[in-house]
Amino acid sequence: MAWRRRPEARGALALLALALCAPGARGRAHEWFSAVVSTEYVDPQTNRSVRSVSESGRFGDSSPKEGARGLVGVPRAEDRDPEGCEAGTRFLVPGGRGTAPWVALVARGGCTFKEKVLAAARRNASAVVLYNEERQGNLTAPMSHAGTGNIVVIMVSYPKGREIVELVQKDIPVTVTIGVGTRHVQEYISGQSVVFVAIAFITMMIISLAWLIFYYIQRFLYTGSQFRSQSHRKETKKVIGQLPLHTVKHGEKGIDVDAESCAVCIENFKGRDVIRILPCKHIFHRICIDPWLLDHRTCPMCKLDVIKALGYWGELEDAQEATAPESLPGGVSAADLSLMVADGERRDTGSSELPSTSDPVPPCDASFKEDAGESTALLETGGSDAQRDGPTC
Repeated sequence: MAWRRRPEARGALALLALALCAPGARGRAHEWFSAVVSTEYVDPQTNRSVRSVSESGRFGDSSPKEGARGLVGVPRAEDRDPEGCEAGTRFLVPGGRGTAPWVALVARGGCTFKEKVLAAARRNASAVVLYNEERQGNLTAPMSHAGTGNIVVIMVSYPKGREIVELVQKDIPVTVTIGVGTRHVQEYISGQSVVFVAIAFITMMIISLAWLIFYYIQRFLYTGSQFRSQSHRKETKKVIGQLPLHTVKHGEKGIDVDAESCAVCIENFKGRDVIRILPCKHIFHRICIDPWLLDHRTCPMCKLDVIKALGYWGELEDAQEATAPESLPGGVSAADLSLMVADGERRDTGSSELPSTSDPVPPCDASFKEDAGESTALLETGGSDAQRDGPTC
């Protein structure tokens, strides 16, 4: 089943977007510059100049963004201070002469960036190049070294730094040139926007949870109502099945086949039609009235509540515990409804057809047949009732 976005979810998403785009949602932008690092040296084996250029460095946060050039110097091995943290650390500068500018190359770690830069500045370095830790690979990191003056400070990757160190330790003069690279701007989300985003997210989750709870409650109630409705219809069928049935015969007294019609389908009754007789003495086709009674419970003509007329006043679920009603309101049993219909139709035909009190009246022998297993009312006249009350039609 395809899910559609609910208005509540769209509102929560709009709130989240508003929080991210609101004025002041973004914090201060962090600006930094990459550094173009160029190295040049003479290979002693081939006596050829080797030069490489790459934008692999990063300027420190407090470093002036300007170029620098000089021979590379590294801490002396005998000092055992490759990080250049000690104030008395001496540097090895192959090819260095007097006051010629030189660039200190030290490893990261051991002390703060500021201490490294100040230690190199005391040795009159014109720039400081730090190479990153081995575990960082080819990455560089931001450096904070406030209070170091106007000395140029950059960081290069570990492979690049180790390459230069090995050349210098072999007493090969290496000249490094530092240039300003690309400007980068990195924006950060402010704390206020984080609060807005958190509130929007929590609101969206609460709305979604509330909607899910409401949905499943409605689904549970709908399922329960469907179950009750099915049970109700099942019990109603049982009650309707107690109404008497009769099969119409040609020439039968009491029912004018040509004149009488079913009020539901508006068709005349025909021979072999199975009709159902309601407590109000109205008759209908069984296949017409049964679905009607399942939905409405009332007679289509006089609106009599058939279920109540049969004696079921409470819920239909209690009908399983109750026995068949002894009699209908007014003392008329369900089995006598066919006699009432016959008497009513005979009165409508006129008094001329009624026998006089002095003439003998032949006994009536009427019986109703069962239809395809349906519960039918079998009327048998005679017997003890005929002896007690006399013959009736």
